[in-house]
Amino acid sequence: MDDELLQRIRRFRTDYFPQYQGQFKDLVEQGQHPTTLFVGCSDSRLVPYLLTGAGPGELFIVRNVGALIPPYNGLHGLHGTAAAIEYAVLNLHISRIVVCGHSHCGAMKALYEEISPEAKNLDAWLDLAREAALPVQVTPEALRRTEQRAVVLQLERLMDYPMVRERVEKRKISLHGWHYVIEEGEIHVFDVQTGAFVPASRAEHSGTGPYQHTDVDGGSIFNEVDDSWYAGR
Repeated sequence: MDDELLQRIRRFRTDYFPQYQGQFKDLVEQGQHPTTLFVGCSDSRLVPYLLTGAGPGELFIVRNVGALIPPYNGLHGLHGTAAAIEYAVLNLHISRIVVCGHSHCGAMKALYEEISPEAKNLDAWLDLAREAALPVQVTPEALRRTEQRAVVLQLERLMDYPMVRERVEKRKISLHGWHYVIEEGEIHVFDVQTGAFVPASRAEHSGTGPYQHTDVDGGSIFNEVDDSWYAGR
């Protein structure tokens, strides 16, 4: 049987690497200096380098189920995402943090379904997104809103990281919430002033996170659960 994966990594060495060899050499000699921490869902359809047009050394990437941010206080247990946030801010001095969810997210859909008893880690991990779930039976519209609400929930949780909050308040770091609609090839960016996600093709910015233009202690910035969601329950 042909080893397709082996062929792919060989092609990287022969076809791709020569084009960027000088750049990789500089990144080794001078170290990495990415400007953006990209926290994205593990979904295979989400490809950060394609979405942003970034090249080697530009993005510091963290992937996990649902693009979720664990609490800084460690009550959810040790997690690589928390360590990556601290490293990106304190060591790499990034200036942007993007949290990117997407359409048709299996993690968000799982919030409305029964989790296999064997998936104990997954069940516990999804606790980080349950606040984003709506009090309704899941529909395509409810799922889309849940995906977007989860993104903003993670932006808010980032502000519990002291090194993030300090730098956001000093305007040294900006937070960006994105919702990638796979079938449209469109990223919708969160606008904190309107509390809505706007297609990037019509947006005036790449997303504004918590506290950039709002009161630091103003509470939640994205709470759209009103009586309309309870109709028919």
